[in-house]
Amino acid sequence: MHHFHYRKNELYCEDVPISSIAKKVGTPFYVYSYATLKQHFDAFDGAFSDVGHLTCYSMKSNSNKALLALFAGRGGGVDIVSGGELYRALNAGVDPIKIVFSGVGKSLSDLEYAVTSEILMFNVESPQELLKLNQVALNSGRKARISIRVNPDVDPKTHPYISTGLKENKFGIGVEEALLQYEKAATLDGLDVVGVSCHIGSQLTQTSPFVDALRKLKKLIEQLVRMGISICYLDLGGGLGITYDNEAPPHPKEYAQDIKSELASSDWTLILEPGRVIVGNAGILITKVLYAKTSYDKNFFVVDAGMNDLMRPSLYGAYHGIQPVKQTPGEKLTADIVGPICESGDFLAKERLVDPLAPDDLIAVMSAGAYGFSMSSTYNSRPRVCEVMVKGDRFEIIRQRETFEDLVRGESIPDFF
Repeated sequence: MHHFHYRKNELYCEDVPISSIAKKVGTPFYVYSYATLKQHFDAFDGAFSDVGHLTCYSMKSNSNKALLALFAGRGGGVDIVSGGELYRALNAGVDPIKIVFSGVGKSLSDLEYAVTSEILMFNVESPQELLKLNQVALNSGRKARISIRVNPDVDPKTHPYISTGLKENKFGIGVEEALLQYEKAATLDGLDVVGVSCHIGSQLTQTSPFVDALRKLKKLIEQLVRMGISICYLDLGGGLGITYDNEAPPHPKEYAQDIKSELASSDWTLILEPGRVIVGNAGILITKVLYAKTSYDKNFFVVDAGMNDLMRPSLYGAYHGIQPVKQTPGEKLTADIVGPICESGDFLAKERLVDPLAPDDLIAVMSAGAYGFSMSSTYNSRPRVCEVMVKGDRFEIIRQRETFEDLVRGESIPDFF
């Protein structure tokens, strides 16, 4: 459930009309519903309330620190993939002991920052990373808690660009190789082996791939126990999908039940890394129509948001619902919703049946809370948009719109010109 709805043909976020936000902050902008974020986090976290677990929000999906603070205040941690995400998390007040560090390309400075921050665990993705992390920990006089991210070669049945658990993907270590690396890790003085990790992909709409991966992890843990290596944490990653169009993903309760049934009476602490399922339908992108255009009998609505603001349609061919902020009578027409970027791939929707629109009309691009702002850029020297959060009948800007001055901050012209 989300809290975007119409009242007398006007789109609201909770109790605030979208048009009133647009008048204050301009367009384009992202707007998030506090009630939806809270509800989705509690639904996911609560589904595992009867087992030992830690919900580590996957902040790559949306890393605004207002969201991080909200989830941390409800007992959550975060899953990070860079030193910058670690900085954001700590700045937002996330407890370091609730932070897990994933990612296939952790730099030396990333490892040093995370080791000295004393985070909960590193999900190690290669033999060379294992050795580098060990040396970093020894140099700092600390021990780094680790799991190895196992690539279980399970088909997640999702878009190939967001599949991460097949043997052709760059992520993790194969099951047989993982055993050798666990054996090696147990001999390294800078490391403390505490967990097993996997993540098979994003936007999954079935629970069976999760269960298949879990079964492979259980067999691996049995082998580790026989080797004298005890495991405290089982990190199952994230990946549960949402409804963008006609998808019918399982409810977190169904997902949790299938996972818990497979685990039976194990005493591992589960680490769960939901991202999209919490924030995806909690945010929308608001944009304004600039021009209505017909070319060779094809209709276009040119809007002031582009692929730099929301990359998913251009990158994945992803679907986002398009809704008018103010519903008006009239016959719908088929049109492309396109942006101002100088690329043919700059579109938000193609061949979409939409309400009749005119310049200055506002439209909402739905289900844009995940991988929207976090993947945005300043391509074509377009400042990144502002972000707004609504709670009840109030709203606040949680990220200011960038300025032209922001675009050149840090740049300089060499003296030798």
